[in-house]
Amino acid sequence: MDNALYTTLNRQSGLMQEMQAVANNIANMSTTGFRREGILFAEHVADLGGQEPSLSMASAEGRAINLAQGVLQQTGGIFDFAIEGEGFFQIATPDGNQLTRAGSFTRSPEGEVVTAEGFRLLDEGGGPITVPPEAGPVKLAQDGTLSAAGQPLAQVGLFLPADPTDLTHVGGTRFSTRAAPQPMEGGSVFQGFLEGSNVNPVEEITRMIAVQRAYEMGQGFLDAEDNRIRSVTQTLGR
Repeated sequence: MDNALYTTLNRQSGLMQEMQAVANNIANMSTTGFRREGILFAEHVADLGGQEPSLSMASAEGRAINLAQGVLQQTGGIFDFAIEGEGFFQIATPDGNQLTRAGSFTRSPEGEVVTAEGFRLLDEGGGPITVPPEAGPVKLAQDGTLSAAGQPLAQVGLFLPADPTDLTHVGGTRFSTRAAPQPMEGGSVFQGFLEGSNVNPVEEITRMIAVQRAYEMGQGFLDAEDNRIRSVTQTLGR
């Protein structure tokens, strides 16, 4: 295949992934605790030898997660928790422990603090947090101490990935890591608040337009090359 066609097709594939990431960001700009994602591109340069210039090709190599703070929105919910600054909540899922910034929790019939999907919120030691229904008024201190009727019950755990680039988006607002997350000290948690998405709609729409234009330019080149090859083939076939 012609080098120009190959590099353009590779670029188109990366731009398609970029468009999908932008579309997902826009769809989740109102999702509690959502983190904006982008595509990481890498340039590959090959020496073609002889008098030919080197071949430069860009390809999509992975996703980058934006960890910027979202706006905290007051809800007044007893089990609505929001983190200010760094850190993640850790929850137990069928696929192992995962991290999230979405702090919309509830109390299960058994008294466990869980997500809407039923995944248990974990304390600083990795154990489930239980608040008996008869325990009385529930309060969360800024340092993560959860108490009922003035009696401490648990310490809501805040965790950090061992490597910030190790986060893998596994669906919704949940992330997995290859290495076990590390407990974090000094974080701030607020009761009655939820953290909004960190997606900036204006930036994402601007980015979508730019990616779409770049893709259309690439498609125009591919169409022109296709017509050129067809024309040459028809001429030589006469």
